[in-house]
Amino acid sequence: MISQQTIDQIFSAIRVEEVISDFVTLKKSGSNLKGLSPFTDEKSPSFMVSPSKGIWKDFSSGKGGNAVSFLMEAENYTYPEALRYLANKYNIQIEEEIKPNLEQLEAKEEKERLYQFTDFAKNYFVDQLHNSQEGQAIGLSYFKERGLSAESIKNFSLGYSPKQKDALYQFATKKGYKEDVLIQSGVCVVGEDFKADRFRERVIFPIFSFSGRCLGFGGRILSSNTKTAKYLNSPENPIYHKSQSLFGLYQAKNFIAKKDQCVLVEGYTDVISMHQKGIQNVVSSSGTALTTEQIGMIRRLTHNIVLVFDSDAAGIRASFRGIDLILAQGMHVKVLTLPKGEDPDSFAQKNTSEFLQDYLSEEPTDFISFKSAFLMEESGGDPSKKAELIRDILQSISLISSPIERELYVQKTASILEVSTQVLYAELNQILGTANRVKPKAPQTEPLIISKKTEEPQNKLSTHQSLIERELIKFMLTSGDRQVELKSIEDPTLSYQTTVNGEIIGALEVDQMSLQNPLYKEIFDQIKESFKTNNVHLKAENFLQSQNQEIVSFIADIQLEDHQLSPTSEYKEGIVIRSDKKLLDLLYRYKSITVELLIESKQQQLKESSNAKGDSSENPLLQIQKLIGLKNTLYQLLNRVV
Repeated sequence: MISQQTIDQIFSAIRVEEVISDFVTLKKSGSNLKGLSPFTDEKSPSFMVSPSKGIWKDFSSGKGGNAVSFLMEAENYTYPEALRYLANKYNIQIEEEIKPNLEQLEAKEEKERLYQFTDFAKNYFVDQLHNSQEGQAIGLSYFKERGLSAESIKNFSLGYSPKQKDALYQFATKKGYKEDVLIQSGVCVVGEDFKADRFRERVIFPIFSFSGRCLGFGGRILSSNTKTAKYLNSPENPIYHKSQSLFGLYQAKNFIAKKDQCVLVEGYTDVISMHQKGIQNVVSSSGTALTTEQIGMIRRLTHNIVLVFDSDAAGIRASFRGIDLILAQGMHVKVLTLPKGEDPDSFAQKNTSEFLQDYLSEEPTDFISFKSAFLMEESGGDPSKKAELIRDILQSISLISSPIERELYVQKTASILEVSTQVLYAELNQILGTANRVKPKAPQTEPLIISKKTEEPQNKLSTHQSLIERELIKFMLTSGDRQVELKSIEDPTLSYQTTVNGEIIGALEVDQMSLQNPLYKEIFDQIKESFKTNNVHLKAENFLQSQNQEIVSFIADIQLEDHQLSPTSEYKEGIVIRSDKKLLDLLYRYKSITVELLIESKQQQLKESSNAKGDSSENPLLQIQKLIGLKNTLYQLLNRVV
């Protein structure tokens, strides 16, 4: 865990505009900076950065926060990953809170040595491709023949390993790398009487981590040697686990998040060819069966996956397991089958970017239609095979956690395969193992009708309550330490002095009220604790280091609201507070709304208790009468303030 001292150092050093300008082109706009949103396809810039406040706000997507939250949104980093990125950018040495034991320290150092050497090897392969005669003649010409552009070759750091048996081994050891690191990385193989490079005479496809560190390599042989595997991967080691890596994820992650969809293909060149034709939200499982770990990595970015397959029957059948794994993780999956004889690489090379975009948008089908069409063709009308097909589809449906989605898919299966929903539900219940877990909906003889007259006012009150809670918190964060002189409610001729925070906290405590919105309540509780324990008034900037990014985003919102509001603007409901009177107005409005909601709740309780035998309705009735009296008092106070 990163120490608090290091976190403080990082926040002291960072400049939000410096961090964001690595990703967004910013231009001066008054005291702020403005640019195009990295999260939407807007044409007019609405992405604002305030260097003085250390915050940003994207008005097109509603996102906002500090430098850390920007990295978490733009690069999909975790909080610690964002801190480590910033520490590296500003050359800050990271101190761990708890010192690791010797074994942990050695493991960390071992991993770091592997990362350093793997990066060194990647740069070596890239250099060989571009700057050696052999690399240009064999590797570079191969990539160009495959239709890969210079930009794509650079973007994916493609390389070449020369024919010489131990070229990298000799080069690396001369540069000071120890033999055990070369062996452990899997890049070199050493025996009693030989030393060799694993990927010699192959073009190289580096595989990167989520945050952009080189983990390992895939190599494709170019000679016609049939005794050697066409593709070769780095072996498993402390930093590379094939089941936990996806080729192209580092290059695609921002596009996946932006489009809220991931396109999954099979091979390295499939990814690159589609990427350079504008399908940039694409990754590959590197020719291996899809794993739960790989799906989990995609799930960090989106819940929507499109699987792209050629028309090979064996490959399609093998994909069924991947579909089930995706469904089991609560994600949505569609399938795109390419025309006969095509793979994603060849299909991308033959077609324009516009055609590919349209094809990916219009042609994918849901997994039910896909499996049904494929398996029905295989069954050939045989009833027993059709029954097996139905069970196969229901097995997939059983993995879906949402009962509503399950029901919709059951109905679709019934329609496609011409089987009754009752039969499908019976079979599905057997698969799920509990007879009552899934039931077909019985038609309602007396449909439940909810009166809009009773529902809408409560929803409106709850919304209004949340709005005023927001403004209470905003006022506490911006003006909490301000001294105010207020008149006594009991005797208006008397006055007392307090602070904004003191009045709001005290007023809510007296009537035993608490904020209902979880986010505002969390902030309020921290302000209250600091005020009551240390008499310290927390300001907005005190929350910018919070690990809760919802809080950081809220702080950015309230601090940049003046960008949208004129200095004299005033919300009708008492929002944008400028005076002591407005403080009281806000408090009384909040209390009156809360009391109205309580009255409605008590009235409902009274109605329910009157329908139950032996229940007394006296107590709730008295409570309602008291609340109505309090509401009337609050209305009188509101009239006095206005």
